[in-house]
Amino acid sequence: MKIKFLLLMVLPILAFASDHSGANYDIIERALNFLLFFSILIYFVAKPLKQLYLDRIANIANKLESIQEKLRASKAKKDDALKRVEEAKINAASLVETAKKEAQNLVQKVKKESELEIVNMERSFKDQKDFEERKMTKTVVNEILNEIFASDSLKIDQKELINIILKKVS
Repeated sequence: MKIKFLLLMVLPILAFASDHSGANYDIIERALNFLLFFSILIYFVAKPLKQLYLDRIANIANKLESIQEKLRASKAKKDDALKRVEEAKINAASLVETAKKEAQNLVQKVKKESELEIVNMERSFKDQKDFEERKMTKTVVNEILNEIFASDSLKIDQKELINIILKKVS
């Protein structure tokens, strides 16, 4: 630091100590003045420029970290969504399997109920048939008896009729 300051003070002296004889070439003085100006400029502007540069780097690093965080969050969401999709596929497969089992159970239940209904209908038909046969028999017997009793060809007295009924009953 002291060397820079000493150099800064000595440079103007050296610039004015030059000889003005002969041709007037002031290139050295101009170069020294430029170096002096540039040195002063660097001395005063270097720290703020360096701080500005470091702040810019920190700002970019913060943005990069923010973007990385968003990327991690979106990746986590993607992984979560993929897990949910896999779970949904597994659930869908189990639901399809359960639906197939339920359909088979329903088919068996309907088949069993249909068989029972058919057996009940056959039994009902048989009972109805027997009932109709008895009804028809009674009707035929009743008609025949009415014909027999209506005609005078068969005369049965009351005692004989009671004996016939008693024989049939016992």
